Amino acid sequence: MADKIKKDMIISEAVSEFPETREVFLKHGMHCLDCPVASSESIEDGAKVHGIDVDNLIKDLNKVVEKKNNSDSSQEKKKK
Repeated sequence: MADKIKKDMIISEAVSEFPETREVFLKHGMHCLDCPVASSESIEDGAKVHGIDVDNLIKDLNKVVEKKNNSDSSQEKKKK
């Protein structure tokens, strides 16, 4: 499965499109998800500002998105 979250993605867009990522950002120390900067700053730039390893952050973000997608797929199969 291709990664949904990329380093150049804007923080607020990632959280809006994938709400399940909010907890991952918080766990990694990125707490300003709703501030004005989050609407113009990439995940990579935000990680650098906060001294966060962007590769680990991206990996964890994509894990939670994939887990959610797999869970949604399982629910759809059960309905059929």
